Amino acid sequence: MEYSDIASVAGKGGLFKIVKPTRTGVILESLDDKKQKLVASATQRISVLSDISIYTTDQEGSRPLEDVFRQINKEFNGDLGVTPTSEPDELKAFIKHIIPDYDPQRVYVSDIKKVINWYNALKQNAPELLEEKPEEKEEKKEKPAKGTKKEKPE
Repeated sequence: MEYSDIASVAGKGGLFKIVKPTRTGVILESLDDKKQKLVASATQRISVLSDISIYTTDQEGSRPLEDVFRQINKEFNGDLGVTPTSEPDELKAFIKHIIPDYDPQRVYVSDIKKVINWYNALKQNAPELLEEKPEEKEEKKEKPAKGTKKEKPE
């Protein structure tokens, strides 16, 4: 499973696995143990996790949610010390610890609560997504294009 396979639906709590597209929308399945199916129409706001990022004040302007989740897992390994019901100041301190240059003007407490909820959901149902990516070693050894021959050294 990849971050591009998981979505959030506005007005619906939790995260959903994208099962398959339909003519009028997409079929989703909840990530929790209930595995409820939902047909989301094109009129509903669906956000794929791979497309979500957190605003920052650095040159790039944002940080992908995937990187944020991996950083949280690396720093806290599942024991966050905060919950979505924690005080707003605690939540802001938590996100500042993870992303020191986050933009407090554009990242709301409700956004931080979603990050915590989604992290917990992924930790329970798709922990492999939170692991550090193995460093991509060397690009695959360059292969000659089809139809070309390698030159032999003389």
